[in-house]
Amino acid sequence: MALKCGIVGLPNVGKSTLFNCLSNAKAQSANFPFCTIEPNVGTITVPDSRLNKLEILVKPEKVVPTTIEIVDIAGLVKGAHKGEGLGNQFLANIREVDAIIHVLRCFDNDNVIHVDGKVDPVADKEIIDLELQLKDLETLEKRIGAIERKAKSGDKEANKVFSVYESAKNHLSSGNSIRSLELDDSLFKYLEELQLITAKPVMYVCNVDEKSVVDGNKHVNDLKSAILNEDSETLILGAAIEADIAELTDYEERKLFLDDLGLKEAGVSKLIKKAYQLLKLQTYFTAGEKEVRAWTIKRGMTAPQAAGVIHTDFEKGFIKAEVIKYDDFVEYGSENDVKEAGKLMIQGKEYVLSDGDIMHFRFNV
Repeated sequence: MALKCGIVGLPNVGKSTLFNCLSNAKAQSANFPFCTIEPNVGTITVPDSRLNKLEILVKPEKVVPTTIEIVDIAGLVKGAHKGEGLGNQFLANIREVDAIIHVLRCFDNDNVIHVDGKVDPVADKEIIDLELQLKDLETLEKRIGAIERKAKSGDKEANKVFSVYESAKNHLSSGNSIRSLELDDSLFKYLEELQLITAKPVMYVCNVDEKSVVDGNKHVNDLKSAILNEDSETLILGAAIEADIAELTDYEERKLFLDDLGLKEAGVSKLIKKAYQLLKLQTYFTAGEKEVRAWTIKRGMTAPQAAGVIHTDFEKGFIKAEVIKYDDFVEYGSENDVKEAGKLMIQGKEYVLSDGDIMHFRFNV
């Protein structure tokens, strides 16, 4: 399951520095390959220590991690929704992503000019929020007229759609993003086809200086207060520090550097993991002599749906699934030992996967 996150932010907030750190993630671990698809798009593996453990136990011919695509989206200025600056490019790119990584400057440095002359992450957030809300309003207004005419003609389905569109329009007009709109899940499908930008989940990345990288600072606290009622993720990270970490190729050197800062892991690793959480995703594994592989699925997926991520035929012809819990596999050391211990489970179509399940699907087509 492809996952694409777009990095957005005003000029000089650390957006491109963060993207470049992600592009150098291969220097942080052998399991973090990176390739450039085009100048502003990169694919990076999702860090997962469980894969390393399975590799040791299974000794497969190859290991295939799951990946995430990171897009460094063109900078945004006021008036972007009307095409100011690189607005049209920005808005076209952001429609294609699954989640938004919004980088906010939360550090003071007179040598780095802020586009608006002062450091105020809450105001910066509001600028981008407003531009995206205005663009979504424009999208809605283009569609709402035709739906309204159908609704007035007595079309019951159109009337339902029109009601949803009106709720969304009023919500946006009040300065709110669609992701905070309280709407029955069964009705959200009418908005999904519009690909509204403010409906996408968002992670706020607070770019801080070195002394604030563990506990944050006033700017971070101000932002957290401003987003209390949002369903979003927040991450404190120092882009300049991440750039230094990316330069270190030796594992021990990196560990010492992180220890000195009071960090357990690099910020880019935490960012990728949080992106997973943001999109309500989880991982299951397949493990055999030829290949140990991680697969991305949505939380709540059943065994046939998870099998379909490998191949649609697996879902169509699903018979049963053999399931081993990751902790059991590690405890007993092999599939055979797990079986002998009676820990291998046979599950049917109703089984809902847990994160880390090791799966073997039986199917017939």
